[in-house]
Amino acid sequence: MLKIAVLVSGGGTNLQAILEAIDEGRITNASIQAVISNNADAYALERARNHGVEAVCVSPDSYERRDLYHQALVKTVQSYGVDLVVLAGCMVVMPKEMIEAYPNQIINVHPALIPSFSGTGCYGLLVHEKALSRGVKITGATVHFVDEGTDTGPIILQKAVEVKAGDTPETLQRRVMEQAEWKILPKAIDLIANGKVTVENNKAVIKE
Repeated sequence: MLKIAVLVSGGGTNLQAILEAIDEGRITNASIQAVISNNADAYALERARNHGVEAVCVSPDSYERRDLYHQALVKTVQSYGVDLVVLAGCMVVMPKEMIEAYPNQIINVHPALIPSFSGTGCYGLLVHEKALSRGVKITGATVHFVDEGTDTGPIILQKAVEVKAGDTPETLQRRVMEQAEWKILPKAIDLIANGKVTVENNKAVIKE
C-alpha cells in the first residue's frame, strides 16, 4: 500500500479529485496519510477533515527563518512514513532537504504542457494568462516528478486541452482543471502505486 502525503495551499480541488478517485477505485493500492498545508485557512484542510484524513498546517509564519520552516516541513512529512509526496496546488517551493529525502518520490501537477509556460514564477492563473497572450491553440496539464529545478523533473503524464475563442484566464483555468488536472493526477498516482512508473536516464517510463 502506497502511503501518500498531499501538500496543499488553497482550495484543494486537486485533492478532492484524488480523494474521489480513491473512493471510486480509480486509484488502487494507495492511501492518504495526511494533508499538509502552509496556509491554516486553506479549504483543502477542511476537505481532508471531512474525508477523515488528518489535516496539518505547517506555516512559515511560525518560524524565524526559512531553513527552520523547511526542516519542520520535512520532519512533518517524514513522521507519517509516506512513500509519495503529492503537490496538489502547493505554492511552497520544495526545499533541497525534501527533494533529497524523497528522490523521484515527489510529484506535481502543472497547469500547462511543460516546457511551455513553466519555470520560476509561472504558476496559478499567470500560466493561463501567458498561454492566452501567446495565442496557443492547445494547452493542458503535466504531472511530473519534482527535482531541484522548477518544473524540470521527469514528465509522467500530459493531457492536452483546447483553447477556445473568448477564453479568459479563469475559464481556461477551469477547463484545464476539469479536463486534464483532475484526470491525470489521480492516474499518475495509481500508476506509481502499482509499480508502473520508473525513471530511466531522467525520463519517466510507464510500464504497460
